[in-house]
Amino acid sequence: MASLDGKVALITGAASGLGKAIAELYAKNGAAVAIADINQQAADATAAEINAAGGKAIGIAMDVTDEAAVNAGTDKVVATFGHLDILISNAGIQIINPIDQFSYADWKKMLAIHLDGGFLTTKAALQHMYKDDRGGIVIYMGSVHSHEASKLKSAYVAAKHGLLGLARTLAKEGAAHNVRSHVICPGFVRTPLVEKQIPEQAKELGISEAEVIKNVMLKDTVDGVFTTVDDIAQTALYLASFPSAALTGQSIVVSHGWYMQ
Repeated sequence: MASLDGKVALITGAASGLGKAIAELYAKNGAAVAIADINQQAADATAAEINAAGGKAIGIAMDVTDEAAVNAGTDKVVATFGHLDILISNAGIQIINPIDQFSYADWKKMLAIHLDGGFLTTKAALQHMYKDDRGGIVIYMGSVHSHEASKLKSAYVAAKHGLLGLARTLAKEGAAHNVRSHVICPGFVRTPLVEKQIPEQAKELGISEAEVIKNVMLKDTVDGVFTTVDDIAQTALYLASFPSAALTGQSIVVSHGWYMQ
């Protein structure tokens, strides 16, 4: 029997990158998945791929900074599949700049997507997970930057640190309703988000792109290797299928030893 048979998962930012990898792995392991993304066309395309491969998926248009859109999208998932067991709060972007040059508009945008988005999707999911103490699992996509800081990433670091507090509070509040929470903290994964950063950081730091990879991104790993999307998807599968609340409120770092707890 697949480990997620009968489960329903809502995954934000799931039309590409880490979210898509998690959705595909969850579907292979028996879950019905809702591909939530700000790009409706991309969400539908990813859902179609999963359905064609024998899984069960729907696309959901969702701007995680819009409370009405989050609530409507979450309700649509429950109307379609009957319930909601897993929320993966994954949607995110990256904007890099030194603090003294970081615009307030960009700061607010970063926190809105990462931190407000985590809050709004959690609140919407709990309306269904708390009902009759059905329970569920909420997994936030943090980062090694939930624990460490890096130059040029003040808003990202602040937001990812904030997700730790949200997850830990939910672990305590949600326990009475059988809800567990976690934060996955990847190291650098070569998603489109990270690929975009390489030339940006090279320009800001005045070094080559190869030096950004070796001396910035992978400098503190034990083996100089990027984390993969499958590494993160497998971690998300493990957390979603863990059988008890012995594991809740945890930050799981997947970073080739960049940060060790």
